[in-house]
Amino acid sequence: MSVAIRVIPCLDVDGGRVVKGVKFENLRDAGDPVELAQRYNAAGADELTFLDVTASTADRATTFDVIQHTAEHVFIPLTVGGGVRTVENVEKLLHSGADKVSISTAAVARPEVINEISEKYGNQVLVLSLDARKNPELPSGYEVTTHGGKTGTGIDAIAWCEEAEERGVGEILLNSIDADGTKDGFDLELIRKARAAVSVPLIASGGAGKPEHFPPAVEAGANAVLAASLFHFGPEDMVSQVKQAISEAGYPVR
Repeated sequence: MSVAIRVIPCLDVDGGRVVKGVKFENLRDAGDPVELAQRYNAAGADELTFLDVTASTADRATTFDVIQHTAEHVFIPLTVGGGVRTVENVEKLLHSGADKVSISTAAVARPEVINEISEKYGNQVLVLSLDARKNPELPSGYEVTTHGGKTGTGIDAIAWCEEAEERGVGEILLNSIDADGTKDGFDLELIRKARAAVSVPLIASGGAGKPEHFPPAVEAGANAVLAASLFHFGPEDMVSQVKQAISEAGYPVR
């Protein structure tokens, strides 16, 4: 039997509150992280992803107390990212209640940190969070960005996926900056190109606006699908609606 497709609400946190914007700009308040996490836990979400969206930009560590409080109230896997730079950061996050840790800006700055974390904790705890935007000058047509999508790197996004897999990431959170918050659907071309290049699980992120947007992302090669706006501001049964859409398209869900 095929592995079930995971449905993952994303909690972008800034200053202890969940926020959401469009293409990482114009953030608006979406609620209390613990309350939202409990709601998604009850609604049947398979995992939660918790991203401290200004941690890298503000050069500070993730808010460990919020994570700990969230972990005490939910019983599904919790992935935490934002400001993760070292093995020591990972250790503290895991002790605070995270099941997996996501790394982005720091891995671009010093790729060896991927090796260091995966060698100590195993690749099952490490997620590469890749914020990609279109750049026709690069071979794949996509560029890696850092600092919450604010800084271009000139690095080819698909080549970076391949390097990160070789260095030991367990899965890749593939977020399209161009699609983020637009509700126009996932960047299927980006997902297909990444799927052709790597074998680790892919989490599709950026652009979901309705349940019908999710099956095409799975068809393109995603093993999990992630969204924020749709879950935060949509009806309470949106997780169930998304799972139903994926199931009706012929893919297994939990």
